[in-house]
Order: sequence, then C-alpha cells, then structure tokens
Amino acid sequence: MQAREITIMNRLGLHARAAAKLVSLSSKYVSSVVLVVNGRRANARHMIAILLLSAGMGARVSIETSGPDEVAAMAAVTRLISNGFGEG
Repeated sequence: MQAREITIMNRLGLHARAAAKLVSLSSKYVSSVVLVVNGRRANARHMIAILLLSAGMGARVSIETSGPDEVAAMAAVTRLISNGFGEG
C-alpha cells in the first residue's frame, strides 16, 4: 500500500468537475484509490463519495493506493491534484 498526504491548492477545491477528473483517472487503474479527509474515507471511483468529503482549498488529503499498479496510480493522482486538476 502507498500513502501520501497532499494539499488541495485549486481555488474551488474538490468540486464536481475536479471530482469527475479524479474518478476518470482512478478508473484507469486496477488498484484501489482512496481519499481521506478529516477521518472520512472515499473511494476515488465514486463521485458522490468524493464530493461528500467537502475538501475545499487548503484541505489536507491523504491518498491511499493498493494493488498491482499502486505506484503508477499514486503518481497519477498526486500529479492531478498538484496541478490543480488542470484548472487555471
């Protein structure tokens, strides 16, 4: 299992468009991807679960990946979040 903590830096936080990008990306991997915010866990393949985390700008998010391609999944998800979900 891989685990990493990251801060949400985009202005709108983990809103619907960002969550959709995260779901799409996470679904490309066999490994499970889980986000944890303030003790609440969400499967990164479930948009509603991600939105219920209410992770706004500045929120600390723990990313957990587990499975055969966990390293690649962790790198991709971390890159997406670090780049502000591709939003300018």
